[in-house]
Amino acid sequence: MALTPTPYFAQTLIKWYNQHKRALPWRETLNPYYIWLSEVILQQTRVAQGMPYYIKFIEAYPTVQDLAAAPQDEVLRLWQGLGYYSRARNMHHTAQLVVEQYSGNFPNKYEELLKLKGVGSYTAAAIASFAFKEKVAVLDGNVFRVLARVFGLTEDIAAPASRKVFQKLADDLVPTDETDTYNQAIMEFGAIQCTPVMPDCLFCPLQQSCFAFNHGMVQELPIKSKAKASRPRFFHYIVLEFEDNFYLRKRLEGDIWQGLYDFYLYESDSKHLEQEVLVQELAEAGIELSNSPSILPAKEYKHILSHQKITAHFYHFKLKNGLRDEVLKESRLALYSPEKIDELPKPVLISNYLKDAKILVHL
Repeated sequence: MALTPTPYFAQTLIKWYNQHKRALPWRETLNPYYIWLSEVILQQTRVAQGMPYYIKFIEAYPTVQDLAAAPQDEVLRLWQGLGYYSRARNMHHTAQLVVEQYSGNFPNKYEELLKLKGVGSYTAAAIASFAFKEKVAVLDGNVFRVLARVFGLTEDIAAPASRKVFQKLADDLVPTDETDTYNQAIMEFGAIQCTPVMPDCLFCPLQQSCFAFNHGMVQELPIKSKAKASRPRFFHYIVLEFEDNFYLRKRLEGDIWQGLYDFYLYESDSKHLEQEVLVQELAEAGIELSNSPSILPAKEYKHILSHQKITAHFYHFKLKNGLRDEVLKESRLALYSPEKIDELPKPVLISNYLKDAKILVHL
C-alpha cells in the first residue's frame, strides 16, 4: 500500500475539485430530498443521461410530499428508460415513509437514514454528508477506483468482504473540516480524472504518490471479478388490436419489469416461434383470431439486463371481436387507447416496438 499522508491526500483532492468540478444542480442545494433524488438516479446512469431524469422528477414532484402522493404508475413512467425499476418503487415507498413517519423531513443522521427502504450505505452517507455535513465517508464505484489505484489495494471490489477494507481506508481519509467537499471531490476525481479507461495520469496531482502509476498497474486496478454470464430468454409478444385499441397487461411480482405494462407474452426456449405453437397458445388462452396467422420473419428486439439477455419478437393481429370477459380475467389483459398507452410505464423494449410500429409516435 502506498504511504500517502492523509491530510495531503484530502487537501489535494479538495484543491483539485475547486478548480475542476462540474456545475451540477444537486450540488447547489442542501435540500436532502433533491440530493437523495440525484443519488438514486445516478446509481442508474451517468450524469449526462441522468440530468434530464432529475429535472423531470423535480418539476413533477417539487417536494417529497408530491412524490409520496403520486400514483406509482406515474412514477414508473417518469423512470422509464433507467432500468432497475425496483429502485423507482423503493424510492416511491421511501417518500411515503418520510412523509408518514418523519413528517416530511429526512432523518439527519447516517444511521437513521439507513433505516429507509432502498437507502444503502452509500446513499445514506451521501445525504448525511452533503445535506447535513456529517463526517461520514462515501464509497461508490469512483471512490473504489481511486482508493485502489492510489493506495494499491488488490482486494476484489466485487467481493462483499472487500468492502470492509475499502470502508476502513475511506473512513480514515475523511478530514475533520470540509467533509462534504472532500466526499464530492473524491467522487468527481474518479468520474473525470481517474476514469476507468484512459485516466489522465499525466496531469494527475496524485501522480507521485499513486501506487498504480508507480507500479504500472493503472489498468489492472481496481480488481473486479467478472459477473456471471447473462441468461438468455426468448419473448414472443402477441400484439392484439381491436378497433384501434390494444390489449396490454400489468406485470406482476416475481420477475423482471414488475409493475410495468406489456403485451400478451409467450416465452419459449427458442427465438423462433412455429405457427402451430402460436395457434395452440392462443387457443388455450381463449383468444380467437379471425384468420389463420402466418408467421413471417420479424424484427428482433434485444434488451440486456444485469443477468439476463432478452430477445423479443412481436406478432401483430387485428381482432374482429373484443376478448371475452373470462379471457380478460384469466390473462389480466385490458384494452387501452394509444393515448393511454403513452401514459403507462413500459419497458424500453416495448416502447421501442411501439415507436417502430407507429402505434405511438410521441414517447
